[in-house]
Amino acid sequence: MQILRERILTDGRILAGNILKVDSFMNHQIDPTLMKSIGEEFARRFASVKASRILTAETSGIAPALSTAMALEIPVVFARKHQPKTMVGNPFREKTESPTHGNQVELIVSPEYLKSTDRVLILDDFLSSARTIVALVKLIQQSGATLVGIGAVIEKTFAGGRASLQSLDVPIETLAQIERFDGDQIILSELN
Repeated sequence: MQILRERILTDGRILAGNILKVDSFMNHQIDPTLMKSIGEEFARRFASVKASRILTAETSGIAPALSTAMALEIPVVFARKHQPKTMVGNPFREKTESPTHGNQVELIVSPEYLKSTDRVLILDDFLSSARTIVALVKLIQQSGATLVGIGAVIEKTFAGGRASLQSLDVPIETLAQIERFDGDQIILSELN
């Protein structure tokens, strides 16, 4: 996806710990035109899986998940990091480590919004270590729903996260792949 690749190269910044800062267009500040294109591309790539809802993690996954959900005309559910008083009953819970925050977080989803009859597409901002995505997969498994695909806007191929997802036997799509960081340079893969 050329528009995304250009934004990563122009506005992305490498931080300590191999963190890619893209908050000028995707996380803290969101470029709606870019996000619309991202949603349309994911909708095109995942049209055949017939998802009934999208699952993402709070907060950075919400924008790409919402834009994709709008294109597919299906609901998006985000796993919360804190249980609000409005979430009653026994929610699905899974712990994971946050690479950007450097601590453990709990992801929580209400059974009201993740049913055993659902066909769920996971969408997130990054595929790096895949810890967050694995936690989302476990939430889907707790619900009895069917995982039908995994998408991430940016993949750090050097982090090896994709390998931990291969056994799930679902399509995995990323829109831009980072091959490596070379000093302060972002080296993108020629794939996609």
